Amino acid sequence: MSEGHTVVVGLSGGVDSAVAALLLKQQGWQVIGLFMKNWEDDDTDEYCASRQDLVDVMSVADTLGIDVEVVNFASEYRERVFAHFLTEYEAGRTPNPDVLCNSEIKFSVFLEHALKIGADRIATGHYAGVREFQGAWQLLKAEDGTKDQSYFLHRLNQQQLAKTLFPLAGLYKREVRRIAEAAGLHVALKKDSTGICFIGERPFKEFLMRYLPPKKGEIRCLDDDRVLGEHDGVAYHTIGQRKGLHIGGVKGGRSGPAGDHDAWFVARKDIANNVLYVVQGHTHPALLADELSAWDLSWVAGEPPHAHWVYTARTRYRQADAPCEIERVGADACLIRFAEPQWAVTPGQSVVVYESRVCLGGGVIA
Repeated sequence: MSEGHTVVVGLSGGVDSAVAALLLKQQGWQVIGLFMKNWEDDDTDEYCASRQDLVDVMSVADTLGIDVEVVNFASEYRERVFAHFLTEYEAGRTPNPDVLCNSEIKFSVFLEHALKIGADRIATGHYAGVREFQGAWQLLKAEDGTKDQSYFLHRLNQQQLAKTLFPLAGLYKREVRRIAEAAGLHVALKKDSTGICFIGERPFKEFLMRYLPPKKGEIRCLDDDRVLGEHDGVAYHTIGQRKGLHIGGVKGGRSGPAGDHDAWFVARKDIANNVLYVVQGHTHPALLADELSAWDLSWVAGEPPHAHWVYTARTRYRQADAPCEIERVGADACLIRFAEPQWAVTPGQSVVVYESRVCLGGGVIA
């Protein structure tokens, strides 16, 4: 292995990581593939596709002529990601395990393992970019804005980014599939995986009920405190949720601006009293917030951005960047004020701050 020339690519069995490996090999890197198994509690073919993914990884490796190592990080995942996931849901918050998986597993445990076996860099098929600028490493949005995954990577630090390559930074998804097809990779048209990594395609509530037992309680209208129905557990619901409430036929409250048949949305979760509060209408004021506080902060540069500068931020992945100012920045918390109210700001989710194409980092919504 030549110094500075060996890269370990995290192969998932999908087209993105396969093309990442292909591009690096074409650039002259000595490429080693690594398949991570992070979940094994109920790895069945019905919902969890890791067995088929491994078959696809081996096929890709054979086509590219690279070696593959299979590693099991399930115990690390359970300890560092899944335990936190359950604790947060039990507390009534809605965590984002994919954010934690990236910082704790893919760019920590995986990185450490890759360096031990002689790698100089690691690479993944994430749609994001990394560059060195004025002596520091920056995390960038991907060229393909519809696929940009910098939101999920915002907790990466300088040491992690210094060792990371994102070969798909400048490519659009359609180009990635075209490259895969031209190279004879059978995953060229493979459907993208969706949902949280360890849950796969299975019904989310059904999965959560196996770990957090049902605890029935009242669903109340926030406007007039009427009882509208019953829930199975506050933990199973999230702010802004519309489906699965089973109160569709109930008319609006006395003071509500919504029409009689407008949809109901979760607006508040009272954990102490086991009450789920709902409002009617997508634009109800209780679903809008022009500021938020965040904790568990993680800044890519190792230090917080300037207060009172104009930035943009996202409070969820599938959201347009919203202009904002950071009013106060402390060691453990900050206040972010938006130019326009944001919809369904959800405790436990991540707020991620940007300056143009540069992802500055973020924190957990309090």
